[in-house]
Amino acid sequence: MKLRAVFGLNVQRLRRERKLSQEQLSFVSGRTRAYISSVEAGRRNATLDTLEVLSNALGVAPQDLITARTPERRSRRSAKQVPDDDHD
Repeated sequence: MKLRAVFGLNVQRLRRERKLSQEQLSFVSGRTRAYISSVEAGRRNATLDTLEVLSNALGVAPQDLITARTPERRSRRSAKQVPDDDHD
């Protein structure tokens, strides 16, 4: 996956985890909503300055925005079904 796409997906994921709209992130970062949208879609080749601004706005380290996430595998058993042996 291209770095631009990784960056966009991470911005989008972190923005959503923080329950921010694109409009809210644009206000905090000083970038337009259209710019945030194009970054998230992987259409914008962001500068290092933008990487820094968005990482600050999202409260993460810059490398968190450019590091591809490995897919998390879910077990067949949910956490509620796993016995807790630590509490005897």
